[in-house]
Amino acid sequence: MKYIGAHVSASGGVDNAPVNAHDIGAKAFALFTRNQRQWVSAPLKAENIRAFKANCEKYSFSPEYILPHDSYLINLGSPDAAMLAKSRNAFLDEMQRCEQLGLELLNFHPGSTLKQISDEDCMKLIADSINIALGNTKGVTAVIENTAGQGSNLGFEFEQLAFMIDHVEDKSRVGVCIDTCHSFAAGYDLSTDKGFDETFTHFAEVVGFNYLKGMHLNDAKKLLGSRVDRHESIGKGTLGLLPFKRIMHDPRFDDMPLILETPDETLWADEIKLLYSL
Repeated sequence: MKYIGAHVSASGGVDNAPVNAHDIGAKAFALFTRNQRQWVSAPLKAENIRAFKANCEKYSFSPEYILPHDSYLINLGSPDAAMLAKSRNAFLDEMQRCEQLGLELLNFHPGSTLKQISDEDCMKLIADSINIALGNTKGVTAVIENTAGQGSNLGFEFEQLAFMIDHVEDKSRVGVCIDTCHSFAAGYDLSTDKGFDETFTHFAEVVGFNYLKGMHLNDAKKLLGSRVDRHESIGKGTLGLLPFKRIMHDPRFDDMPLILETPDETLWADEIKLLYSL
C-alpha cells in the first residue's frame, strides 16, 4: 500500500501537523519538530506531545509513516570545529524530540565540505555525527536524504550514501530518503522508463532497498544533471508524470512515507489525489 502525504505546517504546535495532514487527505506526513531557522528552540511542552500523539491516533497516522525533517542550518560534516559541534548538538536535540513524540525516523541533508576538506573526510565526519546521535538516543532511525549536489553538498551519488552508511556503527538505525527532484538534478534520469529502471537497479546494487525508509515526491524545475535543487509541482516540471506513475505501481515503494515537498501547498490535496489516480 502507498502512503502519500506532504510536509505540513506545525505552526502553533507540533500537534497541529497531523490535523493539517488529515485536512489534505494524506496517509503520511512530514514536519519540523522545531523552528528550522533557529539553532536553539524551546523544549517541546508536555501538553503538545500528548496532543500530537492523540491527533496521530485520531487520524490513523502511524509513526512509520511520519518523516520529520531536521533544520537546514545543520551541517554534520562541517570542516569548522565550532560549527560542527553546534550542528551535532542541534541534530541530537532533533533526534531527542522524535523520541519524545514517539517517532521512528528523522530525515536530514547529510552535509557540505564548504570546499575546505575532501569529500571522504566530510563523509566520515557525517557518519561520526550520526554515530554520536544514535549513541545518545533510542528507537529513532537517522534517514540520510540524497541531495541535488548543489554547491558543495554531498549525498548526491548513491555511492556517497553507501559510504556514509558503511561508516555508521548501528546499521539497524540508519536509512535513506530518495528525493525524485534531487535525483534528477544529480544526473539520475527518472523521466524515462529506461532511466528509471537503471537508476533503481543501481540503487539496489549500491545502497540496497532495505535502507530505503521514505521518499520525497517532487517534480523538478531544472534539467537533468543541473545540480540545482528547485522543486516543481507534480507533472508541471522536467520530470513529468512518468516517474510518479512508475513509483505508484512499484511495490518496492510500498509501506513507507511518500512525501510531497512541492512549492504550491494549495495543490497538495489535488496532487495526492492525482498520485493515487496513477
